[in-house]
Amino acid sequence: CAVNCVRELRSQKIPAIVVNYNPETVSTDYDESDRLYFEELSLERVLDIYELERSEGVIVSVGGQIPNNMAMHLDSYGANVLGTSPDMIDRAEDRNKFSSMLDDLEVDQPEWAELDNLDTAATFCERVGFPVLVRPSYVLSGAAMRVCTSLDEVKNFVQSSGVSSEYPVVITRFIENAKEIEFDGVAQNGEIVNYAISEHVENAGVHSGDATLLLPAQKLYTQTKRQAIRIANKIVAGLNISGPFNIQLMAKDNELKVIECNLRSSRTFPFISKTFDINFI
Repeated sequence: CAVNCVRELRSQKIPAIVVNYNPETVSTDYDESDRLYFEELSLERVLDIYELERSEGVIVSVGGQIPNNMAMHLDSYGANVLGTSPDMIDRAEDRNKFSSMLDDLEVDQPEWAELDNLDTAATFCERVGFPVLVRPSYVLSGAAMRVCTSLDEVKNFVQSSGVSSEYPVVITRFIENAKEIEFDGVAQNGEIVNYAISEHVENAGVHSGDATLLLPAQKLYTQTKRQAIRIANKIVAGLNISGPFNIQLMAKDNELKVIECNLRSSRTFPFISKTFDINFI
């Protein structure tokens, strides 16, 4: 995704500067970008490079989770974050803000509560039953997430996981035997430009980074697909997305519930582009 983005910029005569420290990616090939900084992806280094190059802007949506985590800080230091605004990235990444937004949009999601103390957890678990899922904000690959089947497991996990108090932790009802669906798309000013719907082979609960996907989806009802599109339209408008996005949903008994939304290109973007022969980036 990053390489396609760089190539598109250069094709429009816009100099493309890449900051990367992973030697196994094509984006670190010296002839792909106008300039390559083989540096750590930290706020200090990125700001140093941004100021040194007098950059017109910074694109965070093709670099994975780390640039998304930096978006608000980059914005606060005056960097011009291109695409979806940092405030909206924060709204999607902050579990509490995102879940509250879904409630406001009347978009269905598993029952949830902000886990601010263990009394909250006990009350929530007593109301919805087990299992439950404990989910911190701003994490990648299911890090620091846990499915718990008892209150003792919840307590032990919260006390031992070292979850940062800087970002909210949400506890949600874990719905078993549900199908997971991914909605990948590109939007401009809160309207979807193009999209693709894929389905997981494994049930929801296997992290999307480890799951097997089918594209195009093979076992989804037409009604389910239409429902996914309606939900995506609401979320895209609510976050005023400009750029790539990925929405994860779960389906059970032909009812859809939202799991999360990532305001960046996902691991499925390259596969979608190749399968449909459309360059989503």
